Amino acid sequence: MFVNLKSMRKIRIKKRLTKKIIIKKQTQNLHKYWMALFGFFVAIASLSFFTNQNRTYDNSCANSKSCIVNLSGAYESQTNGIFMGKKVSSPLLVEKTVSGENVLGENTGSNKHIYIDLSRQYLEAKEGERVVFGFQISSGKWYPTPTGDFRIWIKLRYTRMEGGNPAINTYYNLPNVPYTMYFYNDQIPKTRGFGLHGAYWHSNFGHPMSHGCINISVENSELLYNWADPPATGGSTYASDEHPGTQLTIFGEAPKE
Repeated sequence: MFVNLKSMRKIRIKKRLTKKIIIKKQTQNLHKYWMALFGFFVAIASLSFFTNQNRTYDNSCANSKSCIVNLSGAYESQTNGIFMGKKVSSPLLVEKTVSGENVLGENTGSNKHIYIDLSRQYLEAKEGERVVFGFQISSGKWYPTPTGDFRIWIKLRYTRMEGGNPAINTYYNLPNVPYTMYFYNDQIPKTRGFGLHGAYWHSNFGHPMSHGCINISVENSELLYNWADPPATGGSTYASDEHPGTQLTIFGEAPKE
C-alpha cells in the first residue's frame, strides 16, 4: 500500500492546529467566565455595601429625622401632624400634678421592672413578683424594636417625632408625642432614640405599628409614665444616680403583619 507521507504530515499538523485553536477558545471562554463571575460578586458586594450604608444612615435613630434633637419636653402650639399620608392632630391633654399616693403600686424604686413581650404585643409593669398593671402595645413594624435589658434615661412630657420614608408612604411628623421615655443599654446607645410613648395617631394596639419604638395608648402611657422612675419633675426629667431609670426587658419576636 502506498502511503503519502506528505499528506499524513499535513493532516497531523492540521489536527495540532485545530487542537490549539480549541484549547485557546476554551481558555478564552474560561477567562470570560471567571471575569463575569468576578464582576457579579463585585456588583453584589457593592450593592450590599451601599445598602448597608443607607440602612445605617436611615436607621441610626428610631425616628430617623428628628432623632433626639429636642429634649425640652415642652408643648408645641403647632398641633397638626401627618402619619402615613393622613393628617392628624395632637390632643390637648390636661396637665396633672401627680403625687406618690396617686400612682398605682408602691414607691419601691429599684424593685420596679417593665417587661414587654413582642410576640404578644403586651407590656407588664411589676414590682418584685407582683404585676401592678398590664396592657397591649404596638412595637416596630417598619423597623424592629431592639430586644434585651435596658434602662430609662430620660422622660419627656412632650416631644416631636419625625421619620419614615415618603417614597413608601411610611413618613410621619408628629408634634407633642406624649409621655415619652427613652431607653438604652450598652448595645443601643441613647443617641438611637428608642422609647416608650403615647400614640394618639392610631388605636391598633396589639399589632406592630411603629418604626422601632413602643407605642402605647395615651391613657396607658400616662399611667406608665407616672409610675416609672425617675419621678417626673417637669417637662424633661433625666435619670441620675440618686434616681435611676426603671429597668426594662424586651423579649420575643413581633408578629409578621
